[in-house]
Amino acid sequence: MNNGFFKVPTPQNEPVKQYAPNTEERKKLQEAIAEWRSKEVDIPMYIGSKEVRSGNKIRIAPPHDHQHTLGYFHKSSKEHIVQAIDAALAAKPTWEALSWEQRSSIFLKAADLIANKYRYKINAATMLGQSKNPFQAEIDSACELIDFLRFNVYYMSEIYHEQPNSAPGMWNRMIWRPLEGFVYALTPFNFTAIAGNLPTSVAMMGNVVVWKPSNDQVYSAHVIMEILKEAGLPDGVINLIYPSGPEAAEVIFSHYYFAGIHFTGSTEVFQNIWKKIGENIHNYRSYPRIVGETGGKDFVIAHSSANPKEVAVALSRGAFEYQGQKCSAASRAYIPKSIWNQVRQYLEEDLTSMKMGGVEDFSNFINAVINEDSFNKLAQHIENAKKSNDVKIIMGGNYDKSVGYFIQPTVIQCFNPTYYTMCNELFGPILSVYVYEDNEYEEMLEIVDKTGVYALTGSIMANDRYAIDLACKKLINSAGNFYINDKPTGAVVGQQPFGGARQSGTNDKAGSKLNLLRWVSPQTIKETFVPPTDYRYPFLG
Repeated sequence: MNNGFFKVPTPQNEPVKQYAPNTEERKKLQEAIAEWRSKEVDIPMYIGSKEVRSGNKIRIAPPHDHQHTLGYFHKSSKEHIVQAIDAALAAKPTWEALSWEQRSSIFLKAADLIANKYRYKINAATMLGQSKNPFQAEIDSACELIDFLRFNVYYMSEIYHEQPNSAPGMWNRMIWRPLEGFVYALTPFNFTAIAGNLPTSVAMMGNVVVWKPSNDQVYSAHVIMEILKEAGLPDGVINLIYPSGPEAAEVIFSHYYFAGIHFTGSTEVFQNIWKKIGENIHNYRSYPRIVGETGGKDFVIAHSSANPKEVAVALSRGAFEYQGQKCSAASRAYIPKSIWNQVRQYLEEDLTSMKMGGVEDFSNFINAVINEDSFNKLAQHIENAKKSNDVKIIMGGNYDKSVGYFIQPTVIQCFNPTYYTMCNELFGPILSVYVYEDNEYEEMLEIVDKTGVYALTGSIMANDRYAIDLACKKLINSAGNFYINDKPTGAVVGQQPFGGARQSGTNDKAGSKLNLLRWVSPQTIKETFVPPTDYRYPFLG
């Protein structure tokens, strides 16, 4: 046996490749895209040591080219869910007994595999399956996933090194045990990195996982499993299945050994999950950990001292990168009247220059929304706005699904700050703007705070330090991630731990120690070296 207090490599954020014309990385990524498009993949479930195929195949198509078939995945039944749970529990004793440095090595190797061998493959899969442009795929499926793996290993080592003090004659120590059961990872379509982080952060702490990705992200989830297996992740530690949500809930949330859920998705789904767990609370071995990041109605509020060009870029990037399908995307803005005309002019110039189309053309800034249901919902919001007297569409407003699910970046000027699109999450490239009188700034801060049910991200744009200070105080509970003179998107692992409160989630901060602490159950041990032999205390003398 090797003994030592091991020091893991100090993590650094993975450098972002730019994919500029005539670069080697651009050529390799284009080759990877062409290879993915040239074949149809058959994606199995991964349950224990087996690749399982149900024969009930679901077609995968690029959102921007829905007539093209990328492949199929095999739909899971209730039987497969049970098999995945059984495989996880069977793997649990040997996995949790494996020393932490051995677990660390697996995930550090996975990070290096993504950084090198698999970088273009996972980026291309994300681009095609989730309709992301090269830069959005790079910062997500390559860099952020690499960062999650490397930083989480480092945070895990910090947790294990946290130990209590000891008085003379005794030794106090802390054991950071994995949870007693299995954890369910339910992951979204919009970030490959989140889909990879939710199961791996849990497994890293010695837990076993049943992982259900979004049907719209299975294409790149399959690549993640391929990487983890090559990195040496033992069979059964993470089991990848594709059931319907209701069937998964019925089996998983009634299981005696259900120990927790790691979730990113809609607020409604998360609330239903919480309710289901509550209804079954008497059935469990222990109280399950419930960790979730959900919706957002993220804001940008500008002060009259703000630079109009900076405000416009914060909006054009913050609202329309990845078609506004980031839970952190800017979807409501409050602009003072004195700078509105300039902001509008700059924003219109930006939107006019944005090209929209498939991801294969690297000159396209805007791609497709994720599926037809999302397209139909967003198109209806645009039509409702066209008919309303409370708003005016001042930019965009067009949509077309003949080839792909394309929604033109759209800006709605609202004359009522409580209009539907100012208050409710849309999850698409629609930005609602309210123009206010300059002397109503403090009142606007109150409205920002009280509008809607979310508290995920937000930003203040100002050069007046008193205005910034007032916003920081008034909006203290309005955002889990708050930005000063920046767009409200783009949190980086190790720099801005991510998560919101209110109905935006449990604010357990992915990309930090806080999140990993949810996946351990600490045990305190006190060892007394020379125990007393007389019950009497001195006061009895």
